[in-house]
Amino acid sequence: MTVKDNLHKIQEEINAACQRSGRNSKDVKIIAVTKYVTVERTQEALDAGIIHIGENRSEGLIEKAQSVDIEPILHFIGSLQSKKVKNVVEHISYLHSLDRLSLAQEIQKRWQSPEPLKCFVQVNVSGEESKSGLKPNETIPFIQELAQFPAVQVVGLMTMAPFVENSEDTRPVFKKLRLLQQEVQALSLDHAPCTELSMGMSNDYIIAVEEGATFIRIGSSLVG
Repeated sequence: MTVKDNLHKIQEEINAACQRSGRNSKDVKIIAVTKYVTVERTQEALDAGIIHIGENRSEGLIEKAQSVDIEPILHFIGSLQSKKVKNVVEHISYLHSLDRLSLAQEIQKRWQSPEPLKCFVQVNVSGEESKSGLKPNETIPFIQELAQFPAVQVVGLMTMAPFVENSEDTRPVFKKLRLLQQEVQALSLDHAPCTELSMGMSNDYIIAVEEGATFIRIGSSLVG
């Protein structure tokens, strides 16, 4: 299947999910996760009209940034080691995995732009030991502490749901993140508008959209 065909199918499913949940499908942005595919396949995604590209390794991110001929909006979606920050931040518009103060500190040190870096705080809603992220009850105190780093803007929250056979089982995870996001938003913090939700992948994005996702991270269903 071409990326264009896959994208058409995904967009139809997003439209239907938005209709069911009373949302505008324009509020849902698709990030093509290109970590397992070639530069050529990434270029095909950009040619199909995708503008958001997600990578979880610094090497892959830099290779894609330097090799494609349409400039994408780059998202770093993996766990980011502090020592890799200097290689990554000059290329990205969004970081989806902020989960510790030492990482915020390193971003503060390395960030060159007058505008802050748009960051999602990663929350481990499901409590799985294999997943990174803060516990839900740690999230608001952590976000409040980030006020000391002007280079960091908390645009939203991110989570990964457990991989389950029935995607409907992921709904409580996405719902919990949305409620937490609303709590953060209600605090009206200048450094943390927290209007976005990064949640939903190839196997569960329809449920994520129904529960309020504004960025969905799609790999295999879109680019293979």
